[in-house]
Amino acid sequence: MKKIMVVDDNKDLRDIIKRILDKEGFETIVAEDGDEGLEKIRTLPRKPDLILLDIMMPGTPVSEVVQQLSDVKVIYLSAVTISEKNRAQLSSWKNVVDFIEKPFETADLIAVIKKTVGE
Repeated sequence: MKKIMVVDDNKDLRDIIKRILDKEGFETIVAEDGDEGLEKIRTLPRKPDLILLDIMMPGTPVSEVVQQLSDVKVIYLSAVTISEKNRAQLSSWKNVVDFIEKPFETADLIAVIKKTVGE
């Protein structure tokens, strides 16, 4: 079973994504910010296969969180449209594999995740 971590400061969105992913057969872990996500990952017996990571959250800057997770694939979640220039800057880490703009369609979210984790 593929393990997905959802890191977003919006509790309602975290809960919705968790329900969607659980229904699709993924093991889903949630965190409200990068700091909590990093702490949870340290305690897991196995790192997640993928992290859905909100770009704009309080706490440790997202770029630092991504750097500390360099061996885990990351898909950025963003409520704002991201220009190509900003996409290039944000994806400068090799583990950032895609972007999903909020709001998103459930089918699109699942398709991108399955393409990324190979399910």
